[in-house]
Amino acid sequence: MAATLKDIAKEVGVSLATVSRVLNKDQSLSVSDDTRQRIFAVAEQLQYSKSKRRTTPVARKKLAIVQWYSESKEQDDLYYMSIRMGIEQRGQQHQFEVTRIFQNNVRKLDTDVDAIIAIGKFSPKQVYNMATITDNLVFVDDDQFDGGFDSVVTDFRIATEKVVDYFWGRDIHDIGFIHGTEMTTDHELEVVDRRMLGFRAAMERRHAYNPKFVFKGDYTSESGFKMMQKAIKTLGDQLPAAFFIANDPMAAGALKALQSAGIKVPERVKLFSFNNTSLATFVYPELSAVNVDTELMGTAAVDLIVSRLEGRTTPQRVELGTSLVERDSTK
Repeated sequence: MAATLKDIAKEVGVSLATVSRVLNKDQSLSVSDDTRQRIFAVAEQLQYSKSKRRTTPVARKKLAIVQWYSESKEQDDLYYMSIRMGIEQRGQQHQFEVTRIFQNNVRKLDTDVDAIIAIGKFSPKQVYNMATITDNLVFVDDDQFDGGFDSVVTDFRIATEKVVDYFWGRDIHDIGFIHGTEMTTDHELEVVDRRMLGFRAAMERRHAYNPKFVFKGDYTSESGFKMMQKAIKTLGDQLPAAFFIANDPMAAGALKALQSAGIKVPERVKLFSFNNTSLATFVYPELSAVNVDTELMGTAAVDLIVSRLEGRTTPQRVELGTSLVERDSTK
């Protein structure tokens, strides 16, 4: 009886797929040279012949990444870029053919894609449009679980509670908050910052919420600068001893505004940011930040797609925890 791929896999102690890809000289496979040589040696020993077997190339699944940001804006917000890179790395491991769509330009999507991972915030109309293309749809950083869709999100409530606890434990009770607001790309839906909801709830439980200490911008560095300038001007000597800021670009802008006004950080005002992208360490003093594992968010999204393609139909919601990284802006 002629040797089979299964015989070789059993002899070498690797998977059937690994044997097939090695014998087909797939250089993209991450496997040691020793294992490759061992597979070829065993195949020769067992007198395996590819010519005696009919093989049909396996078509690669098509995965579209729909990013609600434009490509240029994504480069200014490393949070979403990091999520996308996590998706692409995991997608490569699963041999997906990946297509990138920026600024939710669904019209550029091929109707024959096998799956979509949507990063960012989307209106009901945009969700519907993607759902008409494929049932294999996962949202990242947008909780669409109530609508029956797989979602990967960050736990904003506990993360915000941790920051408030951090300041409270240092006897700092006057805490300001700078956050943002955005519209979906079709301008159909205003996106509420869940960090704001968490911050307000955490402060109200301590009977310390002050709406005069809350400022709303648009998540950019320029907006963070302007919002902190506004806080300095309107609050004067009542400027809070600490600020929690919704993302790293806004925190960097706020830091610049404080420094321009001659207000020392962290001596007079302490800053705690959110996301912990590389930007948090590029400023001086370096920013304390809530660390979000963005790469893991991307990995989890691809894993949900894989399980969908394997037949899962029940929606799943993956919520990832966070950790606090203390740096000089609060010490």
